[in-house]
Amino acid sequence: MAAGDAASVAGDAASVERARRRAAFRGAARVLARDTFLETIRERLDRLVADAPAAHDLDDRLDFYGNDDGIVGELERRTADTLGTEAAAFFPTGTMAQQVALRCWAGRTGNATVAGHPLSHLEVHERDAYAVVSGLRMVHPTNAPRLPTAAEVYDLAEPFGALALELPLRNAGFVLPSWDELTAVVAAARDRDAVVHFDGARLWECGPHFGRTLPEIAALADSVYVSFYKSLDAISGAALAGSEDFIEEARTWRHRYGGQLFQQWPAALTALSGLDRELPRLPEYVAQAKVVARALGEGLAEAGVPWFRVHPEVPHTHQFQVWLPHPPELLDEAAVRQAEETKTALFQRWFEPAPAGPPGVALTEVTVAASAMDWTADEVRSAVREFVTFVDRVGG
Repeated sequence: MAAGDAASVAGDAASVERARRRAAFRGAARVLARDTFLETIRERLDRLVADAPAAHDLDDRLDFYGNDDGIVGELERRTADTLGTEAAAFFPTGTMAQQVALRCWAGRTGNATVAGHPLSHLEVHERDAYAVVSGLRMVHPTNAPRLPTAAEVYDLAEPFGALALELPLRNAGFVLPSWDELTAVVAAARDRDAVVHFDGARLWECGPHFGRTLPEIAALADSVYVSFYKSLDAISGAALAGSEDFIEEARTWRHRYGGQLFQQWPAALTALSGLDRELPRLPEYVAQAKVVARALGEGLAEAGVPWFRVHPEVPHTHQFQVWLPHPPELLDEAAVRQAEETKTALFQRWFEPAPAGPPGVALTEVTVAASAMDWTADEVRSAVREFVTFVDRVGG
């Protein structure tokens, strides 16, 4: 078979499997962590129409290039008020917002070196944009799967202009430091004459862990990026928040980076809806995540699984990881069969550990949101024991 034909056959098989998976999860009566990718365009549009009247005056004019007297301007002011900052600017993507923030700080500090984590979004998910596009370089205070400590920041062997902290650090398990650790590491950066940037894509749900409000958390940093589609269920979009003069400069670079889009009202509408609906519920999601994580661990132990890990054992936010000693393909098949045969969907996709891990081990990310709120601990334990029987069947 020619290489092109083989690729076509493989592509067709993958397409069939995606359709099967989608049908199984859409047909499930109970879903622990509902994936927005399961929605159709019509369903998402219906939600937008239903939520829009409460989010913004629909008789307002359309936005044009982010005019500040319309819906985008309202979202920016609302974001700044929520975070307690002087100003905020809307960006189409978080990757762009982060590049602009760090580019601005490099110019202001005169130092193009950023201290960050090798597991951060900047390093793992942005194709080295900070270096390739923005001409910056990265140094790592630590390689440990956690945020750096104050001592590690003090011990960096070279000067750096900005310290970038991802809160929570997703690829390490959505982990956070303690409040005292966070304030200490920020103080260490200041002592090193550096500014502090928070990659706060998921900052919205950090308050319960820190025992602090969003303005108290954001006040530690010189700039903060937040996402609207992560945690708040918007279509897309992000914001960069900080002082008035910094955000004014960021708007200039946003234009240069191609982020001044003609119209962004659908994303802005859903972001405003998310601030109204999802933001107040996040503390409930965080509390329920602790119940779900504990029940998953108990159910796996009761099922006699020889090795597993729920990480963190007590989640820091409403998201956490589950690790099992099987290849991801096997666990994906078990998840689909459980959804098909029992109409219960417990886990979404499984992955090999990133950036590298031992063969035969996989992890999944569990997000506890609205669809998980009516699950009891007993129901979670029962569902995970049932999932293990499907794993045994597939692997046997």
